[in-house]
Amino acid sequence: MSAEARPKPRPRLKPRVRPAPAPVAPSAETARLRDSLPRAGWRVVAAKEFGDHLLSVRFIVLLLVLGLAAAIPLYFAADQIRAAAPQASGAAAVFLALFTLGSEDISILRVDTFVGIVAPLLGLAFAFDAVNGERSEGTLPRLLAQPIHRDDVINGKFAAGMAVIGLVLVSVVVLIAGFGMLRLGIVPHPQEVLRLAGWVAVTFLYVAVWLAFGLLLSVLVRRAATAALIGFGVWLLITIFGELITTLIGGLLAPAADASVDTLLGSYQLQQLITRLLPSTLYGEISVVLLNPSVTQVSTPATIGQLQQAQQQIPTLLSLDQSLLLVWPHVVALVALAVVCFAGAYVSFMRQEVRA
Repeated sequence: MSAEARPKPRPRLKPRVRPAPAPVAPSAETARLRDSLPRAGWRVVAAKEFGDHLLSVRFIVLLLVLGLAAAIPLYFAADQIRAAAPQASGAAAVFLALFTLGSEDISILRVDTFVGIVAPLLGLAFAFDAVNGERSEGTLPRLLAQPIHRDDVINGKFAAGMAVIGLVLVSVVVLIAGFGMLRLGIVPHPQEVLRLAGWVAVTFLYVAVWLAFGLLLSVLVRRAATAALIGFGVWLLITIFGELITTLIGGLLAPAADASVDTLLGSYQLQQLITRLLPSTLYGEISVVLLNPSVTQVSTPATIGQLQQAQQQIPTLLSLDQSLLLVWPHVVALVALAVVCFAGAYVSFMRQEVRA
């Protein structure tokens, strides 16, 4: 075949490339939901838990218990203030005496002491079944299937418990303050109001320690009844028998009776250090300093010179900032306890496997 008869090859056609469609910008409502829902997931959980707590029977029972814990000492404090009204006219910190005075026969019948004993029940009651209750009812997998982060569950439950506890504490304190102003005619000074607000904040922090501890038990212990038993057992051991246990330990470490004064002072400091391992002791010392401006020290002097200076010190009233300097290490210790307990609950919950 000749060269002229050969067919010419067809030119190859380039495939048509369709241009990629331009990205469609999401609507403002879609972008708002996408950006805000994961971040605000803990708020949704907290709002739901807060509503459930307010409608629960335990909230009413604990509110009545804390109210009685404040009303009974208030009755004895009001009698003492009414009896000493002529001498107490114009005295400083009379309004704070509503929270520090009580029965002369029973030292425990004081508002600050009673609140220190009963308030941890609030934290334990609102947290011991926070996670294991969801697990036993089978609602935890469905809760985690929602478009929220996993840590929003633990954060929301803790925030809801703190909100309910704050509502209860503020209500009780306002009730006591209103009783003092209406029935006894005591008008608080601004400095006393600040001290009372500081005491409420410290009480809030103290209850947060027990709330975080109850949340830790709820995550680690599968059954709510077991978690409640452990939590209330620890509360009873620390609050009721903690001082007895620390006294026994301090007695074993005490030096001989013929030891020097410096050795005895060092022994007393060691006993105080052991006692302050208990959160109830830390809270008790903070309450005494904040509600009583005449308290100028909370620790045993370390040397003979400091002891002599303490004995020769002229009685005076401290300002609020000076009182806060005395108890600042106690506040830091309570914050550390709350952070450690909540961090343990947070890490344990994030590592747990949840099956439907």
